[in-house]
Amino acid sequence: MTHDGIFDEVNDAKVDMAHLYDQADPRAYCRELKKFDYKIPSVAKPVFKKLISCMRRYRKGTICLLDLGCSYGVNAALLKHDLSITDLYDHWGQQRLVSATPTEIMDYDQRFFGHLSKASDIEVIGLDVADKAVSFAEEVGLLDDALSINLENETLTDAAKAKLRTVDLVMSTGCVGYITETSFDKLLSAFRGQKPWIANFVLRVFPFDVIEKTLKQYGYVTEKLDGKTFVQRKCGTNEERSQMLGKLRQRRIEPMEKEIDGYLLAEFYISRPKSDALMDPLSGLLTAREMQDA
Repeated sequence: MTHDGIFDEVNDAKVDMAHLYDQADPRAYCRELKKFDYKIPSVAKPVFKKLISCMRRYRKGTICLLDLGCSYGVNAALLKHDLSITDLYDHWGQQRLVSATPTEIMDYDQRFFGHLSKASDIEVIGLDVADKAVSFAEEVGLLDDALSINLENETLTDAAKAKLRTVDLVMSTGCVGYITETSFDKLLSAFRGQKPWIANFVLRVFPFDVIEKTLKQYGYVTEKLDGKTFVQRKCGTNEERSQMLGKLRQRRIEPMEKEIDGYLLAEFYISRPKSDALMDPLSGLLTAREMQDA
């Protein structure tokens, strides 16, 4: 079976939340994901912050992040404003916002995020197929720039490529499996000059080897953080749990206790130009012990 086929099978077995990802504002998105204890943006945050800190040895000035599958700018909110996913659940779940219109939510969020303290040394470009979501995130100021495109079947325009030239770190917290090596190939071909680091949190049910092979063709070395997994969310149903356990065993991966208990777990991969990887191995950048509270 091709990797695309494996990805499709796993995605078909997962609870379908596609209807949440492209609404005019994030209220329904947050309301539903909270039910599943979706937390990967918060557990990934310490890793991204450490990588950004390490990158300052290589990059001067503002660090530009490209968030793949950015949705409503959640990762941007956590990194720019030092928030947690729980803070966003509370913010977008306020009772007084229940009857607000999407326009009122946007106006409210422009003021809310505009008054928060903000990291001045990072900027975030968001890329997602969900046009309404990325437009919302850009309008309220969470994203500094946005690209609404499906790289699995569309090509990058010259204007989009121009936006990507300043990217220092590509990050994702759950879109691998929805995107394949096809998307990464198009992204990598757009980068010119200084190559960005690429940091992916990948569910254990998805293989990463073909993407890793594609990255290698562009001179990247990929390392996995051994001895550490990261909770993405709880399974929505017993059927989803059973199917996810079955998919792990099909890949000859022994389920971990948390997976048996009904959680989806991700692993962390960092891909960097060979010279950077040799100079600073992952074991020196991040350790499982250092990330134990993530």
